[in-house]
This record gives sequence, C-alpha cells and structure tokens, in this order.
Amino acid sequence: MPRPKQRTAELRDHVLTAALELLVRDGVATFTARNIARTAGTSTPAVYELFGDKSGLVRAVFFEGFRLLRRYLETPADTGDPLEDLIGLVAAYRAFMRENPVLAQVMFSRPFSDFDPTEAEQEAGAAVRRIVVDHVGGCVDAGRLRGDPIDIAHAVVALTQGLALAEAARRLGSTETSIDRRWDLAVRALIAGLGRPAT
Repeated sequence: MPRPKQRTAELRDHVLTAALELLVRDGVATFTARNIARTAGTSTPAVYELFGDKSGLVRAVFFEGFRLLRRYLETPADTGDPLEDLIGLVAAYRAFMRENPVLAQVMFSRPFSDFDPTEAEQEAGAAVRRIVVDHVGGCVDAGRLRGDPIDIAHAVVALTQGLALAEAARRLGSTETSIDRRWDLAVRALIAGLGRPAT
C-alpha cells in the first residue's frame, strides 16, 4: 500500500506564506527553494513537490500578489461620485504598492528571468484591470470622463504604477506632504485632461 502524501494544501499555503516573508525580508536575490524550505521549516523536496520548480514558486507568488491587489481595490467605499471613486481606487492601488513593494516588483517588473507569465498569469492581471475599467466606465457613463474606458484605464494604471515606483525610489519628494501633493497633482491633472472634449 502506498504511503499517504504529506504534501497538503495547508503545507502549500504555509510554504507560500514563508516565500512571501522571505521576499519581503531579503528581496529577490535570496529567493531559492532551499531558503524558502528553511524559512518554512520543511524540506527542499517538499517545496519542489508542491510547486514543481522555482518558476512554479514565482508563479504562486505572482497569483497571490494579484489576489491581494484585488482585495485592496475592492475595499474603497462607494462615495456616490464616480470620479471620486476612481481617485479612491488609485489611492488603494498606491497603498498596495507602498505596503508590498517587493511583491509589486515580482508582479510588474518581472525580476526573475526564469519566469515567463502564461495566459493564466496574464488573466490575473486582466482581472484587476477590469476593476479599473469598470470604475472608468462609470465616469464615462456619467459624462465625467471622455474617451474609451479601456484606453483611459491603461493610462490611469500606468500613471499609478509610475508614481508608485518613483515614490519607492524616493524620487517623488522628501516629505510625506510633498509626495502626497505630487500624487494629487498628477492624478487630478490626468482626470481633468480626460474630462475635456477631444480637440
């Protein structure tokens, strides 16, 4: 009779949590199956059995990042003003990137050369973009923004990620007040421009 498998869903979740902790604590350079196994208090073969290889681990972290980002984006309250709701969504996106900088690096900068996102990983990002598109669509339907919601959503996400990366690199200012002011300036300038009729 074969021995029952010890690699449970609970162990998988525990190892994934350990992998995230290792990334946050030590960055991408130390992200190896051996280090993750040590952090999780399990064996390297167990890590490989659960995730296949290092690419499988990165893939799991990638999915976890988008799952967490989606939770952030679903948190802001409905103010009744679609434009303010969109600004709140940008603030939630910023909060995710500030609070999870290494995870955001894995998701958006692709620091692991042996990880090439498949269609399933691309869909994880698309699911998050749909939340932004839905908010933008509400603004367009209300006449507050003009243009194609998908085009506008791409611009909003690009601006948000760019500002967040500049903030993380300390290129957006030296005080919280100045950084917040520049975020507000950039986001509201983009929204104001998109609210004008096309020339």
